[in-house]
Amino acid sequence: MAIGVRVEPELEEQLDQLAERMGKSRSACVRDAIAQYVQRFGKNDEALRQSTLIAEHAHQTDWCDQVPDWSDWTA
Repeated sequence: MAIGVRVEPELEEQLDQLAERMGKSRSACVRDAIAQYVQRFGKNDEALRQSTLIAEHAHQTDWCDQVPDWSDWTA
């Protein structure tokens, strides 16, 4: 499937330079970027679950323990 995307000339130039450095086509770089974007942001259920948990516990100030200030962490 083909998708058309409009970008600023500067971004197009940067994309072309990146593709050349990576030895890939412009299309391959865009496909990789879209795949990473979908992978990162496509899991809204998990992000929503975590955001809800954070909001529910926002009033707690002791959500983490203080870590001792040890000069020798191998102890």
